[in-house]
Amino acid sequence: MENNTLQKDSKKVVSTNSNGVYPKVSKELITEINNMLSYAIYNGIVINTEVNSLIESKDLNDLINAHNILVKNIAPATPKSIEYTKALRGEGQNKSIFSKLPVVRNLIFLALFFLVLFIVTALSPDVNNNSLDKGLMNNSGLPLLLNLSYLASVAGLGVIFYLLKRVSDSIRESTMVSEESISYLAQIVLGIIAGLIMSEIISFYTKSPEDIDLFNKGVLALIGGFSSEAIFSILQGIIDRIKSIFIIPKTNIK
Repeated sequence: MENNTLQKDSKKVVSTNSNGVYPKVSKELITEINNMLSYAIYNGIVINTEVNSLIESKDLNDLINAHNILVKNIAPATPKSIEYTKALRGEGQNKSIFSKLPVVRNLIFLALFFLVLFIVTALSPDVNNNSLDKGLMNNSGLPLLLNLSYLASVAGLGVIFYLLKRVSDSIRESTMVSEESISYLAQIVLGIIAGLIMSEIISFYTKSPEDIDLFNKGVLALIGGFSSEAIFSILQGIIDRIKSIFIIPKTNIK
């Protein structure tokens, strides 16, 4: 009696899975497989012929294997990015690129803002070699604000330049996803901070004050904005090394 009861229970579980989870998974796999096939055919990507026999089968394992093969074929694009690109094309057939991709429009507006800020601050007589040489510690008031605004605008142009190139590559390679637009604002802020760190803090460690001029600080701010991720990784590596010196690793005490 107990064995019969267990067999009935197991049959109920199998039937529940077959009527619940598996059809949903199979449907999603088939949808993504069709999207990847259309993308590969449209872009002239070579497809592994093993996919044909796997797609014809309704077995879940075969569909997963076909999905895995196509993911490798279409890389660096992903099923998620292809679905996002397809949705953008379907929703905005009669729209301009700025309406389809608000992130591009916002980046261009920010680029114009930083460019105007760069020009306005550069025209000020308070922004010159001498005022920039003074740095944060020896400058104050309006000249300090103008100099920091100038360096922040240069760093902002650097990070916007990097992000616009990244977005254009994502559009061309169909690798853009909706989550990227959320992270761009944080990257812009990090780029400005990294530019100020490079130009105002790292420049303190030069040999002589005469080596710090308008060109050198501007280049440091531009490099800091463009490579904010690299600056963050370097600083994180330094912090990790310092922590490893003062923190004793835990040992298993028996």
